[in-house]
Amino acid sequence: MYSILLGFMYLYIVKKVELEIINITQGFTQHHSYAVVLGEVKGKRRLPIVIGTAEAQSIASAIENMTPARPLTHDLMKNVMDTFHVFLSEIVIYNLMEGVFYSKLICIFNGEEHEIDSRTSDAIAMAVRFGCPIYIYSSILENAGILLVEEELEEQDEFNEPTENPFVFPVSGGDYGNMTLAELEEMLNDALANEDYEKAATIRDEIKKKQEE
Repeated sequence: MYSILLGFMYLYIVKKVELEIINITQGFTQHHSYAVVLGEVKGKRRLPIVIGTAEAQSIASAIENMTPARPLTHDLMKNVMDTFHVFLSEIVIYNLMEGVFYSKLICIFNGEEHEIDSRTSDAIAMAVRFGCPIYIYSSILENAGILLVEEELEEQDEFNEPTENPFVFPVSGGDYGNMTLAELEEMLNDALANEDYEKAATIRDEIKKKQEE
């Protein structure tokens, strides 16, 4: 009986829960930081993870299919893995210590599975590029996840209208509404060339608005 109980406890600890990216928001506790909010695919729990600006830009640019002038670090890593036929099958958030989430990349090479330790922000950036699932052990989500009630979910849906993009960073300055499509497209090319993806995302959305008018 004791061994059966231990077995159930082990299964609970190692049970994986699939997550998806809900949005990326400005960090509340640290300056120049962002939080990527992950949501339970088959549930109502949310998991905010603080990440740096560069990582937030990398994740957002991949989600929005924005091609940088030169490959970002995560783009370079994917290109190398593709070249040598290394497949990223999933990422797993496997530990939480002193507020820091620990993740691993589950890679397939020559038919064999390999686990590679990774920062969670880097792992998420790679998962977006490979289109692979994001998992977390249920015990960690139980401790760190935030359960949203139905009313909060409805408020989120009302706040995040279809026209709003949860992966666009706020950019100060610049009135793009009065510019022509040609001017906006030229600015977009300049922003991409300068690797200013925050500005590029904002200009791109303004272009979409004008094209729909």
